[in-house]
Amino acid sequence: MVLLTTKIMQRTAVFVTFGGLVTSLITTFLPLWKTMNSDLNEVENWYSGLWHMCLYTEEVGFQCKAYDSLLGLPVDLQISRVLMLVSVCTGGLALLVAVPGLDGVHVCLDRCGERRRFLILCGVLSWVSGLSTLAPVSIVAYTTVVEFWDKGLPDVMPRWEYGEAMFSGWFGGLALLTGGTLFFVAVCMADYDLRTPSVTNSPHVMHRAQQYRKTEVL
Repeated sequence: MVLLTTKIMQRTAVFVTFGGLVTSLITTFLPLWKTMNSDLNEVENWYSGLWHMCLYTEEVGFQCKAYDSLLGLPVDLQISRVLMLVSVCTGGLALLVAVPGLDGVHVCLDRCGERRRFLILCGVLSWVSGLSTLAPVSIVAYTTVVEFWDKGLPDVMPRWEYGEAMFSGWFGGLALLTGGTLFFVAVCMADYDLRTPSVTNSPHVMHRAQQYRKTEVL
């Protein structure tokens, strides 16, 4: 009994891609990309995201405000906004494209070539979505490290550090890349399943099987 079939691999790829897409979507709008806590005022925690700046205090809780101007944002945040939106759009499109290519879905039942193309396109879109998530998270992480170790700033000045959204973004990007890879694996498994019967039923193999049966009878 074969537990790892093409159908199971396809379903696993869809599940992993969907999980990565949801994680990337949450990361896009979560205002926890960077965090800052001042030693002078420990009751205040500042959080920065792609769309909002938030202040947390024990008395009031979270208070968030959207950025006033897009052009006034740092370049890394502007690029990250665009790339994260590209990631969410391509990830959602990948799941839509995957539906007609899945085994068990009553679309293109007699057209294996088209189903194969749908799954390949889905894998490519998942890779694009994963790279579009990893790139902005890595860019913001790099700029955060550079600013944290900037010797030109006074030591008493608070520095931005990594927030929880950074790690969820890395996880979502890797999940999307893994999902795209699993789609390619599913395509290879389907090609192997189609090739195996043709090899088994080839004239050369049938002739050798007949000779083996004659030898066995003798």
